[in-house]
Amino acid sequence: MNDTQHSILKTVFTTKMLICIFTGFASGLPFYILLQLLPAWLESEGINIQTIGVFSLTQIPYIFKFVWAPFMDRISLFGLGRRRGWMLASQMTLLAFIAILGFLSPSLNIWLIALISFIIALFSATQDIALDAFRRELLLDNELGLGNSIHTNAYRIAGLVPGTLSLILSNYLPWNSVFIITALFMLPAIIMTLMVKEPPNQAPKNQSIEDIITKPFSEFITRNGLKSAMLILAFIFLYKLGDSMATSLATPFYLKMGFSRLDLGLIAKNASLWPSVFGALIGGILMIKIGINRALWCFGVVQVVSIFGFIWLSIEGPYTVINLEQKISLALVIGFEALGVGLGSAAFVAFIAKTTNPLYTATQYALFSSIASVPRTLINSTTGFMVAYLGWTTFFILCAILAIPGMLLLFKVAPWNTKSQENNNGQINSSI
Repeated sequence: MNDTQHSILKTVFTTKMLICIFTGFASGLPFYILLQLLPAWLESEGINIQTIGVFSLTQIPYIFKFVWAPFMDRISLFGLGRRRGWMLASQMTLLAFIAILGFLSPSLNIWLIALISFIIALFSATQDIALDAFRRELLLDNELGLGNSIHTNAYRIAGLVPGTLSLILSNYLPWNSVFIITALFMLPAIIMTLMVKEPPNQAPKNQSIEDIITKPFSEFITRNGLKSAMLILAFIFLYKLGDSMATSLATPFYLKMGFSRLDLGLIAKNASLWPSVFGALIGGILMIKIGINRALWCFGVVQVVSIFGFIWLSIEGPYTVINLEQKISLALVIGFEALGVGLGSAAFVAFIAKTTNPLYTATQYALFSSIASVPRTLINSTTGFMVAYLGWTTFFILCAILAIPGMLLLFKVAPWNTKSQENNNGQINSSI
């Protein structure tokens, strides 16, 4: 075994990478409940596609989490530190409100369901702030690619609970039992939070409130220059716009194509798990060898191509009878989407982490991920109306077109032949 292979193995098999699995799963579970289980529940209860699409607006806390992130950089809870305390508070709240959802009726309590969905998004976003900062402070620079790849794919694997197990259980159990069981999957995250150690506190001492709020933002602009900062923010907004729109109504789309909730549960489990695991291992290792910049290019192309699976399925369907051929088609679409979007997300999250300054991790990470959430929250709230007007095939073609601008910005923010490096101040050096 040569030194390179030994170094890669030493990086992969560590406690830090195990922690990244738990942080990814904890972060992904509430998000996929809102993205997959909630739409399936509403669809099964006869709620129309326009209303289901508008429910994306309940995820608006993901956009504005940078507003309260500066205070999370300074305030500790329960004596657990400024990261673990917020993680525990968020996880306990999420467990309770996810369980409550199933006791409501979509036809009678749609506004109350929207409010609880908003609360779940609020505390999910708060948990993300703490988890992202915790992970950034835990990992060394050369561990960011693999660590964030593992986190991202664990995040996606978490979707198997609401998107697979819960859908299968809904065929045999009442919805209140389904949501209680789903909520209990927050318990591993709570145990992890209580067992891990708080990363070293790098926050400057004796800062004024003004410094706490303004310094993280002004530091980013000063470090990169206004033009470069704006290009980076535009890239963060656009890179996952197309695939975010395409997957926003994936569960209702599969149901409209004629597949049952049981079909989705059984097929999604096998079709998305292995591509996600493969993406976690290969994507993270490739980023160690080729760097984040080239990974953004390679994985981004796969991410864009994966949208064409939806186009193909929409042309073939809807199906009047679901046989083995149709199930294989669905498995191919879900599997390639899991691989493409998973790889793209891994490189994207690593890029965001690399762009933050360790002194302001929570706030800057929250700012960048908030910008990335805008398409998923605001634009995706209109996708139900787009589908009603355009039809599924034209809608997915539009999604593929909207994925191109983010790729073009790679020429500026992550040139192929420029390996992104970080100096002591956390600055990204590239040819912008």
